[in-house]
Parts: sequence; C-alpha cells; structure tokens
Amino acid sequence: MSKKKLIMDKSLELFANQGFEATSVQQITDYCGISKGAFYLSFKSKDELIIALIDHFMQQLAADIDSAVTSSNSDDILYYFYHTSFQSFQNHANFVKILLNEQTHTFNDALLNKMRYYDRKTDQTILTMIEKVYGEAINNIKFDLILSIKGLINGYSGYLLFNRMEFDVDLISRSLVEKTDILAKNITMPFITEDNGKMFQQFQEEEVSEDNLLQLINTTIDELEDSIAKESLLLLKEQIRTPTYQQAIVKGLIENIKNLSQYKWLTHLLTKYFNIN
Repeated sequence: MSKKKLIMDKSLELFANQGFEATSVQQITDYCGISKGAFYLSFKSKDELIIALIDHFMQQLAADIDSAVTSSNSDDILYYFYHTSFQSFQNHANFVKILLNEQTHTFNDALLNKMRYYDRKTDQTILTMIEKVYGEAINNIKFDLILSIKGLINGYSGYLLFNRMEFDVDLISRSLVEKTDILAKNITMPFITEDNGKMFQQFQEEEVSEDNLLQLINTTIDELEDSIAKESLLLLKEQIRTPTYQQAIVKGLIENIKNLSQYKWLTHLLTKYFNIN
C-alpha cells in the first residue's frame, strides 16, 4: 500500500469517528505511524487530504453511474442508476454521513467548489438518463425532474443513514423507479422551466490532459504488483504515446483493469480518452 493511500484510509476512520474539524494532522500521523514530514510529502494540508477523499469517493461513484447510464438500455437504465447509487451509499455509509453532517459548515471555498462540480456532474448524468428514457415527452419538465430525482435520493439516503437502517438495494431501487415514472408522466406544473434551467446545461467536464493521464497511470503502475492489470497499463501508456493497437485490443486492455475497484476512475478516464463505447 502506498503512503498516500495509507493516509487516506486511516484518516477516513478518524474523520468518521471525530469529524473533519476535530481531527488534527498530528492525530492522523500518529494513527498512521508516520511522521508529519511523510504526511506533507503526500498532502500539503488537511484540506487537501479532504479534497482527495471527496475526489476519490465521488470519482468512484461517477464512474459507476456513468457506466450504468451509458451501458444500459432505456428499459432498465433507471433501475441501474438507483441501484448503483444506493449500493455505493451502502458500501461507504461512514463517508456519506461525514459529508451530510459537515459540508455546510466546515468546507472552505475550494471544498465547496469541488462539491458543486460533482453536483453539476450528477445533474448532467441524470439529464442524459431521463432524455434517453422518456425522450421529447419530458422537454418541459426535465429540469424539475432532475431535482425530483436528486430529492428522492437525498431524502431516502438521509432517512436510512440517520436511522441506521439495513435496507434492500433492489427493493429501494425498484420503488424509486416507480416513483420517478409517476413523476415523469404526471408533472403538469414544473417550477424550473427551460427558460430558467440554463444551469443544468452549462456543465463542463473537467479536462484531463494527456500528461495528467500518464501521471495517473504511472502512479497506479507503481502501486500494483506484477499482474495482467499492470502489464495492461504499461501497454496503454505506450498506446497514448504512440498509437499502434486496434480499438478492440485497447478495449481488452482496459477491461483487464476494470475490476480493480480502487481504479474505477482511471478506467473511466481511459474509456473516455480512447472513445471506447
């Protein structure tokens, strides 16, 4: 395990128990068994560490949801969207609780901007999904429907989290699909119309430069032991520098790292970079 990942994993445990503000860098380094110097080689500050944690969590979720939305047909896309969202919620309940508890009064501007970015990204994903499912029939209500879907997710997530309830991911996903369908087919008085819904259409994906992608690949290669995944990344790295392989081969190389849960975002970026469908 790399020093950076060790710090992220251990600090998350402390944040879950104490919150962001109450946890000091000294406590993090003591808990990790490292020096402060080692911490600052990985992160310039505690805020930078928190941003890295948010990035990691949201990147994994965004990659999963994007995969669910783009690979599913219109008949089951809503189900997979909700299932992916609540499966991630179930797997990372401690971190979700931290975000819900602390984001409104702890985060500085940089942290809030990061959260706003992912919120806008979620809007765009939902917009793509509902247009795929309902087509032009929802043109007048689609922006209202985006907020309704987010409201369903946030409302049920908060209820489940703060009541510490065990839940069936399949059941809640099917239940929310039913509710979404009712809303999509029966809303007659939208509050947010196309005229004032411009914010939903102004999202710009963060650009990932070739150099940054190569740097991320190098970092991942350093973390991996000898394996098919590591060899695939080495070949993909060369493909970025000097394209020689056919699309089918590149797709196969990406598939070799797809099941490494900690590298879902890298898989997502590679899929986008090589325009793999």
